[in-house]
Amino acid sequence: MLLKPQDFLVALKLVAWGDQRWTYARLAHELGLSASEAHACIKRGIQAGLLLKNYDDAIAAHGDAAQPKFDEIHRTTGRVRRLRQSAAQQMAGAASSGTDNPARIHSRTLAEFAVYGAKYAFAADRTERTIGVATSHSAPAFAGVFAPGSEDYVWPHPNGPLWGTGVMPLHPSVPYAAMQDPKLYEMLALFDALRVGRARERGMALKRLPALINPDGFLPSLQAEPP
Repeated sequence: MLLKPQDFLVALKLVAWGDQRWTYARLAHELGLSASEAHACIKRGIQAGLLLKNYDDAIAAHGDAAQPKFDEIHRTTGRVRRLRQSAAQQMAGAASSGTDNPARIHSRTLAEFAVYGAKYAFAADRTERTIGVATSHSAPAFAGVFAPGSEDYVWPHPNGPLWGTGVMPLHPSVPYAAMQDPKLYEMLALFDALRVGRARERGMALKRLPALINPDGFLPSLQAEPP
């Protein structure tokens, strides 16, 4: 199994959604993917440990009143594992048919991958100056954060409002997806700051990106960050 750039894009979209309910159809629509491609991204994300299946939701659907029954089965017959496997299979089938939230992010793993793995797995390709949609430190989320004079970076796009050095996005649909969701846009721009930014931009991204993905947990060490 090999992770694809759109798998990371999908994972960041789930971060942006937070506790919102979602389906494969909505995920595909908002990211400009096909439904089958969205499904494959979730599958690979789970296999890589960036996402988790919502097994517990299937069991929780039985309600608190069912817990004593599960406990009794566990004590007397040892069949709770089979029941959980059955519930998981039901969830998988339901997810394919459109049930909400078939997966959720694995916050710590995704934050670690975003900082230590993704920028190498999905290294940036730069182009000549072009018109496009602002990214890295040039994105709207960072207006006023950096002093004027830095070279602007853009995702090449014929309808973009800004000229700058081109940075090929994770996936061709990124400019479209980012413009639909400010939080996703911020995370994608931070990721590009890790890929193409100078030391001050990378330093900011090293703090801000994992904090957005996993607010209550992992933050990277900044000591090893090269200039």
